[in-house]
Amino acid sequence: MVDTGDLQFLANSIHAVTSPFRSYLNDLYDKYQSLDEGAVADYIPELALANPQWFGICVVTVDGQVFEVGDCDKLFTIESISKAFVYGLALEDWGREYVNTKVSVEPTREAFNSIVLDEKTNRPYNPIVNAGAIATTDLIKGDGATERLTRILDMFRRYTGRKHDINVPVFLSQKATGNRNRAIAYLMLNFGMVSDRIEETLDLYFQQSSIIANARDLAMMAATLANGGINPITKERAIDERYVQDAIGVMLTCGMYDYSSEWMYRVGMPAQSGVGGGITAVVPGKLGIGTFSPPLDAKGNSVRGIKVCEDLSKDFGLHLFNVAKPTHVLKDLIEGGDSVDRW
Repeated sequence: MVDTGDLQFLANSIHAVTSPFRSYLNDLYDKYQSLDEGAVADYIPELALANPQWFGICVVTVDGQVFEVGDCDKLFTIESISKAFVYGLALEDWGREYVNTKVSVEPTREAFNSIVLDEKTNRPYNPIVNAGAIATTDLIKGDGATERLTRILDMFRRYTGRKHDINVPVFLSQKATGNRNRAIAYLMLNFGMVSDRIEETLDLYFQQSSIIANARDLAMMAATLANGGINPITKERAIDERYVQDAIGVMLTCGMYDYSSEWMYRVGMPAQSGVGGGITAVVPGKLGIGTFSPPLDAKGNSVRGIKVCEDLSKDFGLHLFNVAKPTHVLKDLIEGGDSVDRW
C-alpha cells in the first residue's frame, strides 16, 4: 500500500507537469473564482466559520493521474458525501436484499432532512436523505461504537489512500443541534427500520459526517468508484465490485438532494454533495472529480462546484447518456498528444 507521503509526492510531481488539461482546469478555476453567489451553511454553527473564497478543483483518472488547481489541500468536513460510501459498506455487511428492506432507493422531491417515510413500506426513501443515511449507518456492523467507527474510517482510508480524522468541534456542533435527526431516528424505530441503539447510531452518523477530507480526497474517492472499486494509486480494493453500481446508482438519482433530477439532465454524472461545500462526481471507467467551495445554493449544493461539473460535462461529453461526438477529446488533452483515440 502507498503511504500518505508517497501519495503527496506523486500529487506534487504530477502537479508540476504542464498539460493542456491542466491549463483547461486553470482557466475553469479563473472563470468561477470570482462567482459571488450562494451562502455558507450556518445551521451547523461550526460550518459557518468557512471562508467563502475557498475553491478547489481536482480530477483523478482511473490510471492514477492527478490534476488539481486551487485550494485542494484545504480540509473540510465531508457531511453528506459520506452517505453513498457508508451505504456501500452496509451492502457489504448485509447484502443488497436485506439492506433494501430497511432503505429504499427511490428519489424524492422532499428536502434532505424531511421527517417523512414511504407511506406504503415505512422505509426511508433512499440512502442519501438523512432518514435513509441514519438507517444505513445503523446497519454498520461492529462490537460497539468504537469498532463501528473504526470500520468506517478504514473504509475511507481505502478510498483515499490515507488516514482520516474526525473534526470534533463539528461533530459536537452537529450533535448539539441534531434534534431533527433524533426525531427521524425515533420515527424509524417505531416502524422497525432501525435498532434501539439510537444514540450510538446517531453519534456514528454525526461522526461520519464530520470526517475531514479535501478536494483531492473527493476526486480519489470518485476515481475509485470509476475504477470498479479499486483505488487507482494504491491498487487497494475499497468496495466489493458487486456493489459499485449500487453506490453510484443512488448518487446519480439522489446524490444532489432535490436538485438530482435536473443535475442528471444537465450534468449526467453520478455525484454526491455535502453542505460543507464538497462535491464528488464519478465518470465510470474514466475519472473522478472533486470540488470544494463552501457557498451553497438554496438546495444545499456548492454553487461553484455545480458550475465546474456542468462545464466539464459539456466540454468533454462526459454526460452518462451522451451519444454525440464531444467537441474536445479529454483523453488527448490529458495525454498531451495528438491521438484522437477515446475511452
